[in-house]
Amino acid sequence: MESLVAFLSKAGPIGIAIVGSSVIALFIIIERCWAFRQLRLKDARVLHRLRKRVTEGSYTEAMALLREESHPLAIAMTPILTRLAGSQRTTRAALEKSIAHVAAREIRQMERFLPTLFLISSVTPLLGLFGTVTGMIKAFQAIQHLGGKVNASVLAGGIWEAMLTTALGLGVAIPAMVAHNYLQGKVHVVVADIKEESGVLLDELEEAGCLNSTNKPASVHERHAAQRENG
Repeated sequence: MESLVAFLSKAGPIGIAIVGSSVIALFIIIERCWAFRQLRLKDARVLHRLRKRVTEGSYTEAMALLREESHPLAIAMTPILTRLAGSQRTTRAALEKSIAHVAAREIRQMERFLPTLFLISSVTPLLGLFGTVTGMIKAFQAIQHLGGKVNASVLAGGIWEAMLTTALGLGVAIPAMVAHNYLQGKVHVVVADIKEESGVLLDELEEAGCLNSTNKPASVHERHAAQRENG
C-alpha cells in the first residue's frame, strides 16, 4: 500500500487522473464482456425452428420460442410475430420499420458505456503528454532555481513525473482502444445478424404469401394520363 502511495505521489495529480481513468475503463470492459456473454442464443437452432413455425402460420408457437431468448436478434424478431399474429395482414415495409425501432433500442443498450471507453482511450495519451510537459517545466524550474548548477537528484522529480505520466497514458490508452474496437465489433456482428436473419424471414413470408403487396394503387392523375395515352 505504501509503495502504491509513493508511486502515485511521484506520478503527480495527472498520473492519479490517468490511474483513475484506468479503473473506470477496466470496469467498463468487464461489465460489457459479461453482458455480451449473456446474449448468446440458448438454442442454436431456434432461428431455423422460428422460420418453420412462421411459414406454417404457427405464430403463437414462434413467439413462445422467442420468449426463451434474450439475444437482441430474438427480440428484434418479436415485432414481426406480433403483427402477424394480429387479425389484419401487414406489409414488408411496416415490418421492417418495426424491426428497425426495436433493433435501434437493443443496439443502444449493447453500446452502453462504449463511448466512455472510447473517450478514455483518446484522452489518456493527451493527459500523459500534458504530464510530460508539466514534468519538464518542473525540471527547468529547478535548473533556474539552482542558477545553472545542474543537480541530478533535484531534476529527477520532474523528469520522473514526465516519463511516468507518458508511460501511464499509453499503458491505459492502448488496452482501452483495443477493448473498445473488440466490443464495438461485437455490436456490428449483432447488427449484421439482425439485418440478415430478418431479411431471410421476410423473404420467406413473402414467398408464402403472408404479406400484403406494397404496390400502391395508381392516382387519379396517373389513371387519366394512362387513358389519354391509350386513347
